[in-house]
Amino acid sequence: MEFVKGHGTENDFVVLPDPDGVVDLDDGLLVRALCHRRRGIGADGVLRVVRTDTPVAAAAQVDGGEATWFMDYRNADGSLAEMCGNGIRVFARYLVAAGLVAPGAHPVATRAGTRWVTVDHSGPVTVDMGPAELGPYSTTVVGGVELDGVAVDVGNPHLACVTTTDLEGLDLARPPRYDTSLFPRGVNVEVLTPLADGAVRLRVHERGSGETRSCGTGTVAGAVAALHAVGRGTGTVTVDTPGGTLLVGVDGATTSLTGPAELVARGTWGAPVAAGV
Repeated sequence: MEFVKGHGTENDFVVLPDPDGVVDLDDGLLVRALCHRRRGIGADGVLRVVRTDTPVAAAAQVDGGEATWFMDYRNADGSLAEMCGNGIRVFARYLVAAGLVAPGAHPVATRAGTRWVTVDHSGPVTVDMGPAELGPYSTTVVGGVELDGVAVDVGNPHLACVTTTDLEGLDLARPPRYDTSLFPRGVNVEVLTPLADGAVRLRVHERGSGETRSCGTGTVAGAVAALHAVGRGTGTVTVDTPGGTLLVGVDGATTSLTGPAELVARGTWGAPVAAGV
């Protein structure tokens, strides 16, 4: 089975070319094996490249519309995710590198709907992330520290916590505690500094993957929360994550995410998959 390894601001992925959707990912065993950082390739998730006219896309209730390609994204633990902002940039970079699309703007189908991505052979990739919807305020406990946050829906659920607490001192290795009645399918938790000179610093714990070096949808959620905290509904925010810098645009109708996407390796996976992964 062929694979490509890529990352966007060090949020890394295994890209699986599977246009006909014949690889079985549903039990999660293969995904966990591929993503294992000692026994596998190592990644925060798997991006399966599959056509929108396949039974896989139909089972995911994906409306392909104008899109030819469906980004079937799985978290490192094998669970499904609706959307991935860093992943879709890597996905689009792969489509261009593999000759499946030409450089330019292209629709990509996801479980959160179709997203338009502008991509070339190199340089930054920009994604129209769609509107971000603010939800209720809530709290989380991160490494024993209680933080206030606001729910933000970017196609997947987030709790973005703007805080003056020292980010580096927070323990994000363990899953944060949160209100399961508000987030019954789990939640990505962002902790970020208040907006200053158009920029914030951000760390994130992603459901199903743990703390990651960056999170594209989380970056958008954090930017929206940072603007909201100072009474603004629009603006441009530079977001510095441990893995690199991303640019978020919020215009009231939609949001955009711009950042790097790199393909770093390719190879063949031939290892057996054990039930214990």
